[in-house]
Parts: sequence; C-alpha cells; structure tokens
Amino acid sequence: MAWIILLIGSVCEVGWLIGMKYADGFTRFWPTVVMLFFMIASVGCLGLAVKSIPAGTAYAVWTGGSIAAVAIIGVFLFGEPPTPLRLASFALIIAGMVGLRLSGVE
Repeated sequence: MAWIILLIGSVCEVGWLIGMKYADGFTRFWPTVVMLFFMIASVGCLGLAVKSIPAGTAYAVWTGGSIAAVAIIGVFLFGEPPTPLRLASFALIIAGMVGLRLSGVE
C-alpha cells in the first residue's frame, strides 16, 4: 500500500510542477491555488510512504517518477525538445526507480 501512496504522491508532484508553470511566477490566482493543493498532497503522501519504505528509496522514487513524468509531459505540453539524450536519460531514471522497487527493501 505504501508504494501506491508513493505513486499518488509522485503524480501529485507532477500536478504541482505543472501548476507552477501555469501560475506564471505566482501571478495567476487559480493555478497557484491548484499548485499549493498538489504540493501539500504530494508531501503528505511522501510522509505516509516513509513510514514503511526507507526514506532514501521513497524520496528517490518520488522525485524520480515526477522528474521523468514532467520531462515527458514537457515535450508534449510545452514543446520542449525530445532529444535522444534526454529520452535516454528519462529511461535511465525510470530504470533506476524500477530497480529500487525490485530491490525488495520495504
């Protein structure tokens, strides 16, 4: 269950990072509110997950998942360049997360 909560937290982190982009330096009210909601939810999920997942593993998966997701979303939503090196780097992040999950540490 902790891994599912961690995944939800990582998705919420994606929400606040995208919200931050749309908040335009905190000058737009509703995107800022959405960003703050997802930020609180994201950190809350991480806090729950570290009760049974080692903190280093949880933090690596939490940030790694959101980094890869936001980078991929950035390609489609914000027109960021999908260079081969960027795509390979995203794949390495995801492979590292899978490796941490399969390590059997819980």
